[in-house]
Amino acid sequence: MLILNMPILPSRDLIALACDLTADLATDDRFRRLIATIERVIPCEAAALLQRDGNALMPLAFSGLVPEVAGHRFVLGEHPRLDLILRQPRTADGMARPLRFAPDSRLCDPYDGLIAGDPHACARVHACMGCPLLIGDEVIGVLTVDSRDPTAFDQLDDTTVAACATLAAVALRTATLITALERTTRHQGVVLQHLVDDERQRRGVTLLGTSPAMQHLRREIDLVAGSDLTVLITGETGVGKELVAGAIHAASTRKDEPLVQVNCAALPESLAESELFGHLRGSFTGAVADRAGKFEVADGGTLFLDEIGELPLSIQPKLLRALQQGEIQRVGSDRVLKVDVRIIAATNRDLTVEQGSGRFRSDLYHRLSVYPVHIPPLRDRPEDIALLAGHVLDREGLRLGCRGSRLDAAARAALIAYSWPGNVREVEHVLTRALLRAAGGVGRGHGVVVGVEHLALDVGTGSPALTAAVPPVLASGTLRERLDRFTAQEVESVLSRHRGSWTPAARELGLTPSNLQRLVRRLRL
Repeated sequence: MLILNMPILPSRDLIALACDLTADLATDDRFRRLIATIERVIPCEAAALLQRDGNALMPLAFSGLVPEVAGHRFVLGEHPRLDLILRQPRTADGMARPLRFAPDSRLCDPYDGLIAGDPHACARVHACMGCPLLIGDEVIGVLTVDSRDPTAFDQLDDTTVAACATLAAVALRTATLITALERTTRHQGVVLQHLVDDERQRRGVTLLGTSPAMQHLRREIDLVAGSDLTVLITGETGVGKELVAGAIHAASTRKDEPLVQVNCAALPESLAESELFGHLRGSFTGAVADRAGKFEVADGGTLFLDEIGELPLSIQPKLLRALQQGEIQRVGSDRVLKVDVRIIAATNRDLTVEQGSGRFRSDLYHRLSVYPVHIPPLRDRPEDIALLAGHVLDREGLRLGCRGSRLDAAARAALIAYSWPGNVREVEHVLTRALLRAAGGVGRGHGVVVGVEHLALDVGTGSPALTAAVPPVLASGTLRERLDRFTAQEVESVLSRHRGSWTPAARELGLTPSNLQRLVRRLRL
């Protein structure tokens, strides 16, 4: 709170001036009314309110001056009267002290030639007075008044002028703070909208796959998105549960409202309630200010509770109440808040098993699984692997400057033969690393061919269901043995076609000649 040591206001006009400060007006209107009131309190023909901006003063509002004054910048070194007003010492009680200039002062007037209707008024004998605008120890501007009558201010008390200046200073500081807040709010709003748009676009292009399982998943998303039903997304780690939640939100009637995500696995039990429902200042150690929870932030939109199976058991009844009644209470508050939030939850756990072990409430499970959506693992849809790989290579290749990146035949077969325990997330990580390795011997801007030697997949067996879909050389042995046999067959075929010439063979395989020679030595061809 700003507390000012103000003199008693002697006139009804000054009371009107104070009322103008609290009026619900735009900043420009408030300053214009302030100047109009000052003219009623101080008998003058020109008045101006100027804000300090470094070594200059900028007009905010004025009367009795030509309109061009609005575009002037009064540099202090060029206007000694304004400089003296700014340097005017305070009174003994810390108030602003007005400065009156002698009618015949030889100091140049800043408004010379700028008086409306009489450009030469300042060149003649006239009354001129100014007062600094103070907020604490800071001088933030000046108030100036001029009159053609050299005796106009003789009967005016300094206290009245100081009171006008104090109220003007308060108005100026208030307007400055409001403007800064509005600017920050606009900026945050623009940034938030960009983030929402980027996230919406990102989520809209990553649900890839043409398999029957993915087609069924898309139909499920389209069906449930238009409702407000609570959705429980299940699936193994890395299958894309977050992406499905984003797709449901993006296709819903709440798509223009926020999608707020909470990772329940990352919530300490001591802070989970505050994170979800908010808290009041002082409600617990460290609560230094009131804080809205994720339910309030998501009001009108969607709340995505990821890893819901990890939610502490002590918080589950409060979450159930929020789901059933749409009511929450901040920690430390008796006030019940109504929220309109759609819930999407996700888990890689079997919640029916968690119920049996007492780690998850049955009533909460049934409230969350109003519409269950299951995402199949990647090993159950091998026909999507090539499409996913192409998308990852295109995206990461663009970042690395490797356009037109692709897989060779051996690498493609290896990807199909692998069981992918980490699902789509593992595909992304494996191919990103492989692309980086393959790009090491290729100049920036050139296409990169990712070979099986770049994948560095863990040795293991592929899915038995895929054996018939891969070449015969991959039908037996460990993954490394099968991949080496396939690679050897491809290298021998290419070298034979180019009659043992290293350079064209390496070019066809997407390798440098030296890398091809090292590969041949490793395979003992």
